[in-house]
Amino acid sequence: MKRAAIGGVLAAGLWCGQAWAEPTGKGAEPAPAKPSAAKAPDLDDLLARMTGSFTSRGQAQDDPEHYMDIRLRMVRIWPDRADGPWLYVEQAVGVMQKRPYRQRVYRLSEMPDGRLKSEVYTLPGDALAFAGAWKQEKPLADLTPDKLTLKEGCALVLSRQPDGTFKGSTDGKGCPSDLRGATYATSEAQIFDDHMVTWDRGWDSEGKQVWGAEKGGYRFVKLKPGEADPEPLPPPARPAPKTDEPKPVTNAPAPRPRAPVDHPPEGTAPKAPPR
Repeated sequence: MKRAAIGGVLAAGLWCGQAWAEPTGKGAEPAPAKPSAAKAPDLDDLLARMTGSFTSRGQAQDDPEHYMDIRLRMVRIWPDRADGPWLYVEQAVGVMQKRPYRQRVYRLSEMPDGRLKSEVYTLPGDALAFAGAWKQEKPLADLTPDKLTLKEGCALVLSRQPDGTFKGSTDGKGCPSDLRGATYATSEAQIFDDHMVTWDRGWDSEGKQVWGAEKGGYRFVKLKPGEADPEPLPPPARPAPKTDEPKPVTNAPAPRPRAPVDHPPEGTAPKAPPR
């Protein structure tokens, strides 16, 4: 019997970030604010592909059993810093965009071997205080990197592929997660010119998947400049019982497909999208 994902937004988001330099302690050490040094062509290209507004609406419409309508926003922040580029990332269910379930900061850099790395940082305090920052002219202008917390072991390492895309993953079991019985999380991503595919999953100590999309990664299509946000899809409806089955005696919530997220806080109710 096919297992439909239940509750929570759990799959396109471990990465949808990770990144670069070698910060220690709580967050990255602040570097002098000065004009950014020349960036490698691949790093510039990756930054351009990641920046923008994305939606998984089409995938959710085609396969509502396994995917949700998720909106992903990625905007550059702190462009004058020499230790970037940095991105603010926000993910929300289409019908709940004022209350994102995931907010992160990514830092991109080039590694000595030419591969690109993306580190993930969490925001200080209540992340919802920064909700909607992607709409601002200068997002997170009052925040500095030393206020962020690095997610150790969760960096995504990407390489340019023969077809021109960027593809990569996290390293083994190094990204810790305790969500829903998980001990570690993995993330895979492929970045195209006009869309990206990300697949984040949580695993228990025996290697069994306990959260994340089960069928495959989330496909986020990039909106073109000036393109209006598509109308959100309504939440999936509860299937009607068969005629030979008794009617339910409770108002139990309908099963929901799993959506993207890397590591929501402990205690998040399965019914609600974790942040």
